[in-house]
Amino acid sequence: MSATVLDLVHLAQSIKEWGRELGFQQVGIADVQLGEHERHLQRWLDAGYQGEMDYMAAHGSKRSHPEQLVLGTLRVVSLRMDYLPGDTRMSACLAQPETAYVSRYALGRDYHKLIRKRLQQLAERIQQAIGPFGHRAFVDSAPVLEKAIAEQAGLGWIGKNTLILNRKAGSWFFLGELFVDLALPVDAPHATEHCGRCTACLDICPTAAFVAPYVLDARRCISYLTIEYKGSIPVELRPLIGNRVFGCDDCQLVCPWNRFAKPTEQNDFQPRHGLDNAALSALFRWSEEEFLSRTEGSPLRRAGYERWLRNLAVGLGNAPSSIAVLEALAARRDDPSELVREHVRWALQRHGQA
Repeated sequence: MSATVLDLVHLAQSIKEWGRELGFQQVGIADVQLGEHERHLQRWLDAGYQGEMDYMAAHGSKRSHPEQLVLGTLRVVSLRMDYLPGDTRMSACLAQPETAYVSRYALGRDYHKLIRKRLQQLAERIQQAIGPFGHRAFVDSAPVLEKAIAEQAGLGWIGKNTLILNRKAGSWFFLGELFVDLALPVDAPHATEHCGRCTACLDICPTAAFVAPYVLDARRCISYLTIEYKGSIPVELRPLIGNRVFGCDDCQLVCPWNRFAKPTEQNDFQPRHGLDNAALSALFRWSEEEFLSRTEGSPLRRAGYERWLRNLAVGLGNAPSSIAVLEALAARRDDPSELVREHVRWALQRHGQA
Protein backbone atom coordinates (compact mmCIF):
# COMPACT_ATOMS: atom_id res chain seq x y z
CA MET A 1 0.00 0.00 0.00
CA SER A 2 1.47 3.39 -0.93
CA ALA A 3 1.72 6.34 1.40
CA THR A 4 -0.76 8.29 -0.74
CA VAL A 5 -3.64 5.98 0.17
CA LEU A 6 -2.45 4.96 3.58
CA ASP A 7 -4.48 5.50 6.70
CA LEU A 8 -2.16 8.26 7.86
CA VAL A 9 -3.87 8.62 11.21
CA HIS A 10 -3.19 4.97 11.96
CA LEU A 11 0.40 5.32 10.73
CA ALA A 12 1.00 8.32 12.99
CA GLN A 13 -0.20 6.35 15.98
CA SER A 14 1.99 3.41 15.01
CA ILE A 15 5.03 5.69 14.69
CA LYS A 16 4.47 6.88 18.24
CA GLU A 17 4.16 3.33 19.52
CA TRP A 18 7.28 2.21 17.66
CA GLY A 19 9.17 5.21 19.00
CA ARG A 20 8.32 4.30 22.57
CA GLU A 21 9.35 0.71 21.91
CA LEU A 22 12.73 2.03 20.75
CA GLY A 23 13.32 3.85 24.04
CA PHE A 24 11.88 7.30 23.39
CA GLN A 25 9.62 8.62 26.11
CA GLN A 26 7.55 10.88 23.87
CA VAL A 27 6.90 11.30 20.15
CA GLY A 28 5.11 14.16 18.40
CA ILE A 29 4.55 15.27 14.83
CA ALA A 30 4.99 18.84 13.61
CA ASP A 31 4.46 20.62 10.33
CA VAL A 32 7.25 22.63 8.72
CA GLN A 33 5.94 26.14 9.42
CA LEU A 34 7.98 27.59 12.28
CA GLY A 35 6.78 31.20 12.00
CA GLU A 36 7.72 33.28 15.02
CA HIS A 37 10.61 30.94 15.85
CA GLU A 38 12.33 32.02 12.64
CA ARG A 39 11.96 35.68 13.56
CA HIS A 40 13.22 35.05 17.11
CA LEU A 41 16.32 33.33 15.69
CA GLN A 42 17.05 36.27 13.40
CA ARG A 43 16.76 38.78 16.24
CA TRP A 44 19.12 36.64 18.31
CA LEU A 45 21.66 36.46 15.49
CA ASP A 46 21.40 40.18 14.78
CA ALA A 47 22.33 40.83 18.42
CA GLY A 48 25.46 38.69 18.06
CA TYR A 49 24.47 36.40 20.92
CA GLN A 50 25.76 33.34 19.05
CA GLY A 51 29.39 34.29 19.72
CA GLU A 52 31.77 32.15 17.65
CA MET A 53 29.05 29.67 16.70
CA ASP A 54 29.06 30.84 13.10
CA TYR A 55 27.16 27.74 12.05
CA MET A 56 24.06 29.24 13.69
CA ALA A 57 23.98 31.91 10.98
CA ALA A 58 24.99 29.62 8.14
CA HIS A 59 22.71 27.74 5.74
CA GLY A 60 20.43 30.72 5.09
CA SER A 61 16.81 29.94 5.85
CA LYS A 62 17.28 26.15 5.90
CA ARG A 63 17.48 26.13 9.69
CA SER A 64 13.92 27.40 10.05
CA HIS A 65 12.53 25.74 6.92
CA PRO A 66 12.83 21.94 7.13
CA GLU A 67 11.38 21.61 3.63
CA GLN A 68 14.38 23.54 2.30
CA LEU A 69 16.94 21.57 4.27
CA VAL A 70 15.54 18.26 2.99
CA LEU A 71 13.52 18.78 -0.16
CA GLY A 72 10.11 17.17 -0.08
CA THR A 73 9.78 17.22 3.72
CA LEU A 74 6.16 17.56 4.78
CA ARG A 75 6.36 16.67 8.48
CA VAL A 76 8.92 16.34 11.23
CA VAL A 77 8.66 13.56 13.79
CA SER A 78 10.11 14.96 17.04
CA LEU A 79 11.22 12.54 19.74
CA ARG A 80 12.31 12.89 23.36
CA MET A 81 14.73 10.59 25.18
CA ASP A 82 15.36 11.16 28.90
CA TYR A 83 19.01 11.14 29.98
CA LEU A 84 19.03 11.97 33.70
CA PRO A 85 21.32 9.50 35.47
CA GLY A 86 20.28 8.24 38.88
CA ASP A 87 21.93 9.60 42.01
CA THR A 88 24.94 11.36 40.49
CA ARG A 89 25.60 13.65 43.47
CA MET A 90 26.21 16.40 40.93
CA SER A 91 24.51 19.08 42.99
CA ALA A 92 26.90 18.30 45.81
CA CYS A 93 29.84 18.67 43.40
CA LEU A 94 29.08 22.36 43.02
CA ALA A 95 29.60 22.75 46.76
CA GLN A 96 32.94 20.90 46.58
CA PRO A 97 35.24 23.33 44.75
CA GLU A 98 38.07 20.81 44.35
CA THR A 99 35.71 18.41 42.53
CA ALA A 100 35.11 18.80 38.79
CA TYR A 101 31.56 19.48 37.66
CA VAL A 102 30.68 17.87 34.33
CA SER A 103 27.26 18.55 32.87
CA ARG A 104 24.92 15.63 33.42
CA TYR A 105 24.35 14.98 29.73
CA ALA A 106 28.09 14.40 29.24
CA LEU A 107 28.69 11.89 32.04
CA GLY A 108 27.97 8.85 29.88
CA ARG A 109 28.37 7.90 26.24
CA ASP A 110 27.75 10.34 23.42
CA TYR A 111 24.04 10.49 22.73
CA HIS A 112 24.35 11.31 19.02
CA LYS A 113 25.10 7.79 17.81
CA LEU A 114 22.61 6.09 20.11
CA ILE A 115 19.69 8.30 19.15
CA ARG A 116 20.56 8.39 15.45
CA LYS A 117 20.63 4.58 15.42
CA ARG A 118 17.19 4.45 17.06
CA LEU A 119 15.83 6.99 14.56
CA GLN A 120 17.10 4.88 11.70
CA GLN A 121 15.43 1.84 13.22
CA LEU A 122 12.20 3.81 13.41
CA ALA A 123 12.53 4.74 9.73
CA GLU A 124 13.02 1.07 8.90
CA ARG A 125 9.86 0.15 10.80
CA ILE A 126 7.93 2.75 8.80
CA GLN A 127 9.39 1.47 5.56
CA GLN A 128 8.40 -2.08 6.43
CA ALA A 129 4.83 -0.84 6.87
CA ILE A 130 4.44 1.39 3.81
CA GLY A 131 7.40 0.76 1.52
CA PRO A 132 10.12 3.25 0.51
CA PHE A 133 9.59 6.86 1.57
CA GLY A 134 11.70 9.99 1.84
CA HIS A 135 13.27 10.58 5.23
CA ARG A 136 16.34 11.85 7.06
CA ALA A 137 17.32 11.67 10.72
CA PHE A 138 18.92 14.46 12.73
CA VAL A 139 20.36 14.60 16.25
CA ASP A 140 21.77 18.02 17.10
CA SER A 141 24.01 17.73 14.06
CA ALA A 142 22.48 19.90 11.33
CA PRO A 143 20.79 23.28 10.90
CA VAL A 144 17.56 22.25 12.63
CA LEU A 145 15.52 24.34 15.10
CA GLU A 146 14.92 21.28 17.22
CA LYS A 147 13.44 23.10 20.22
CA ALA A 148 11.01 25.00 18.01
CA ILE A 149 10.03 21.77 16.29
CA ALA A 150 9.58 20.01 19.65
CA GLU A 151 7.27 22.80 20.81
CA GLN A 152 5.33 22.59 17.55
CA ALA A 153 5.03 18.83 18.03
CA GLY A 154 3.58 19.26 21.52
CA LEU A 155 6.57 17.88 23.45
CA GLY A 156 6.77 20.91 25.72
CA TRP A 157 7.29 24.64 25.77
CA ILE A 158 10.44 26.72 25.45
CA GLY A 159 11.12 27.98 28.97
CA LYS A 160 12.77 31.15 30.17
CA ASN A 161 16.09 29.28 30.18
CA THR A 162 15.57 28.61 26.42
CA LEU A 163 15.24 24.84 27.00
CA ILE A 164 12.23 22.68 26.25
CA LEU A 165 10.28 22.03 29.45
CA ASN A 166 7.77 19.26 29.95
CA ARG A 167 5.36 19.14 32.88
CA LYS A 168 5.93 15.39 33.33
CA ALA A 169 9.65 15.25 32.57
CA GLY A 170 11.26 18.62 33.24
CA SER A 171 14.13 19.28 30.85
CA TRP A 172 16.61 16.44 31.32
CA PHE A 173 16.17 14.93 27.87
CA PHE A 174 17.65 14.82 24.38
CA LEU A 175 15.74 15.58 21.20
CA GLY A 176 15.90 13.87 17.82
CA GLU A 177 14.08 14.49 14.55
CA LEU A 178 12.98 12.41 11.61
CA PHE A 179 12.12 14.47 8.53
CA VAL A 180 9.56 12.63 6.38
CA ASP A 181 7.75 13.24 3.10
CA LEU A 182 4.51 11.89 4.52
CA ALA A 183 1.48 14.13 5.14
CA LEU A 184 0.94 12.75 8.65
CA PRO A 185 -1.62 14.43 10.92
CA VAL A 186 0.19 16.91 13.15
CA ASP A 187 -0.05 17.18 16.91
CA ALA A 188 -1.32 20.33 18.57
CA PRO A 189 1.57 22.72 19.30
CA HIS A 190 2.31 23.39 22.96
CA ALA A 191 0.63 26.78 22.84
CA THR A 192 0.92 27.68 26.52
CA GLU A 193 3.96 28.02 28.74
CA HIS A 194 4.05 27.18 32.42
CA CYS A 195 6.95 29.22 33.76
CA GLY A 196 4.63 31.85 35.20
CA ARG A 197 6.38 34.40 37.37
CA CYS A 198 9.23 32.03 38.23
CA THR A 199 12.69 33.43 37.46
CA ALA A 200 14.78 30.82 39.27
CA CYS A 201 16.77 29.92 36.15
CA LEU A 202 17.50 33.55 35.33
CA ASP A 203 18.52 34.38 38.89
CA ILE A 204 20.84 31.40 39.39
CA CYS A 205 22.94 31.80 36.23
CA PRO A 206 26.51 32.27 37.52
CA THR A 207 27.54 34.59 34.67
CA ALA A 208 24.22 36.41 34.13
CA ALA A 209 24.02 35.00 30.61
CA PHE A 210 20.28 35.58 30.29
CA VAL A 211 19.77 39.12 29.02
CA ALA A 212 15.99 38.61 29.30
CA PRO A 213 13.55 35.75 29.74
CA TYR A 214 13.88 33.40 26.75
CA VAL A 215 17.05 35.19 25.53
CA LEU A 216 20.51 33.72 26.19
CA ASP A 217 23.74 35.53 25.37
CA ALA A 218 25.92 32.53 24.56
CA ARG A 219 29.06 34.63 24.94
CA ARG A 220 28.51 34.60 28.73
CA CYS A 221 27.12 31.07 28.98
CA ILE A 222 29.40 28.59 30.76
CA SER A 223 28.33 25.77 28.45
CA TYR A 224 29.41 27.83 25.46
CA LEU A 225 32.65 28.97 27.09
CA THR A 226 33.73 25.49 28.17
CA ILE A 227 32.57 23.51 25.12
CA GLU A 228 32.17 25.66 22.01
CA TYR A 229 34.53 28.58 22.58
CA LYS A 230 38.04 28.00 21.25
CA GLY A 231 39.90 30.97 22.68
CA SER A 232 41.00 32.37 26.00
CA ILE A 233 38.10 32.54 28.45
CA PRO A 234 37.46 36.20 29.40
CA VAL A 235 39.28 36.93 32.64
CA GLU A 236 36.28 38.62 34.23
CA LEU A 237 34.17 35.47 33.75
CA ARG A 238 36.70 32.93 35.03
CA PRO A 239 35.96 33.37 38.77
CA LEU A 240 32.24 32.95 38.04
CA ILE A 241 32.74 29.57 36.35
CA GLY A 242 33.72 27.93 39.61
CA ASN A 243 34.45 24.22 39.17
CA ARG A 244 32.29 23.75 36.06
CA VAL A 245 34.72 22.24 33.56
CA PHE A 246 32.35 21.01 30.85
CA GLY A 247 28.94 22.58 30.57
CA CYS A 248 26.63 23.93 33.24
CA ASP A 249 23.29 22.70 34.59
CA ASP A 250 22.43 25.43 37.07
CA CYS A 251 19.34 26.64 35.21
CA GLN A 252 18.05 23.06 35.14
CA LEU A 253 18.99 22.18 38.70
CA VAL A 254 16.76 24.96 40.06
CA CYS A 255 13.85 24.52 37.66
CA PRO A 256 10.77 23.43 39.64
CA TRP A 257 9.56 21.28 36.75
CA ASN A 258 12.60 19.03 37.05
CA ARG A 259 11.23 17.55 40.25
CA PHE A 260 9.12 15.45 37.87
CA ALA A 261 12.12 14.18 35.88
CA LYS A 262 12.63 10.42 36.02
CA PRO A 263 16.00 8.62 35.92
CA THR A 264 16.90 7.14 32.57
CA GLU A 265 16.85 3.43 31.90
CA GLN A 266 19.57 3.76 29.25
CA ASN A 267 22.81 2.27 30.54
CA ASP A 268 24.79 4.35 28.04
CA PHE A 269 23.82 7.52 29.87
CA GLN A 270 25.19 6.35 33.23
CA PRO A 271 28.41 8.03 34.50
CA ARG A 272 31.70 6.59 33.27
CA HIS A 273 35.27 6.80 34.61
CA GLY A 274 34.11 8.37 37.87
CA LEU A 275 33.38 11.68 36.16
CA ASP A 276 30.52 12.35 38.54
CA ASN A 277 32.94 12.69 41.46
CA ALA A 278 36.46 13.36 40.17
CA ALA A 279 39.04 15.74 41.62
CA LEU A 280 40.09 18.64 39.41
CA SER A 281 43.74 17.92 40.17
CA ALA A 282 43.42 14.26 39.14
CA LEU A 283 41.79 15.13 35.81
CA PHE A 284 44.39 17.82 35.17
CA ARG A 285 47.12 15.18 35.34
CA TRP A 286 45.61 13.12 32.50
CA SER A 287 47.99 12.79 29.57
CA GLU A 288 46.55 13.29 26.11
CA GLU A 289 46.55 9.52 25.66
CA GLU A 290 44.56 9.10 28.87
CA PHE A 291 42.14 11.81 27.78
CA LEU A 292 41.56 10.13 24.43
CA SER A 293 41.17 6.72 26.05
CA ARG A 294 38.80 7.79 28.81
CA THR A 295 36.66 10.02 26.59
CA GLU A 296 36.24 7.55 23.76
CA GLY A 297 32.59 7.70 22.72
CA SER A 298 32.02 10.64 25.11
CA PRO A 299 30.66 14.16 24.50
CA LEU A 300 33.83 15.43 26.24
CA ARG A 301 35.71 14.84 23.00
CA ARG A 302 34.03 17.94 21.56
CA ALA A 303 36.19 20.22 23.70
CA GLY A 304 39.41 18.42 22.83
CA TYR A 305 42.41 17.93 25.11
CA GLU A 306 43.73 21.50 24.99
CA ARG A 307 40.43 23.13 25.95
CA TRP A 308 39.80 20.40 28.53
CA LEU A 309 43.03 21.47 30.25
CA ARG A 310 42.09 25.15 29.83
CA ASN A 311 38.79 24.53 31.61
CA LEU A 312 40.40 22.52 34.38
CA ALA A 313 42.98 25.26 34.94
CA VAL A 314 40.14 27.72 35.52
CA GLY A 315 38.52 25.30 37.95
CA LEU A 316 41.81 24.86 39.82
CA GLY A 317 42.23 28.62 39.96
CA ASN A 318 38.86 28.83 41.69
CA ALA A 319 39.57 25.94 44.08
CA PRO A 320 40.93 26.41 47.61
CA SER A 321 44.71 26.48 47.87
CA SER A 322 45.87 22.98 48.67
CA ILE A 323 48.97 20.95 47.98
CA ALA A 324 47.15 18.85 45.35
CA VAL A 325 45.84 21.94 43.55
CA LEU A 326 49.14 23.83 43.58
CA GLU A 327 51.18 20.82 42.51
CA ALA A 328 48.82 20.06 39.63
CA LEU A 329 49.05 23.63 38.36
CA ALA A 330 52.82 23.83 38.78
CA ALA A 331 53.23 20.63 36.75
CA ARG A 332 51.70 22.36 33.74
CA ARG A 333 53.39 25.74 34.11
CA ASP A 334 55.40 24.92 30.96
CA ASP A 335 52.67 23.12 29.02
CA PRO A 336 53.27 23.07 25.23
CA SER A 337 50.01 24.97 24.68
CA GLU A 338 50.11 28.74 25.17
CA LEU A 339 46.35 28.62 25.78
CA VAL A 340 46.87 26.23 28.68
CA ARG A 341 49.91 28.09 30.03
CA GLU A 342 48.03 31.39 30.08
CA HIS A 343 45.19 29.90 32.12
CA VAL A 344 47.65 28.14 34.42
CA ARG A 345 49.43 31.46 35.07
CA TRP A 346 46.11 33.05 35.93
CA ALA A 347 45.23 30.18 38.26
CA LEU A 348 48.58 30.35 40.04
CA GLN A 349 48.20 34.10 40.49
CA ARG A 350 44.83 33.42 42.12
CA HIS A 351 46.71 31.31 44.66
CA GLY A 352 49.42 33.91 45.15
CA GLN A 353 51.90 31.80 43.17
CA ALA A 354 52.88 34.22 40.37
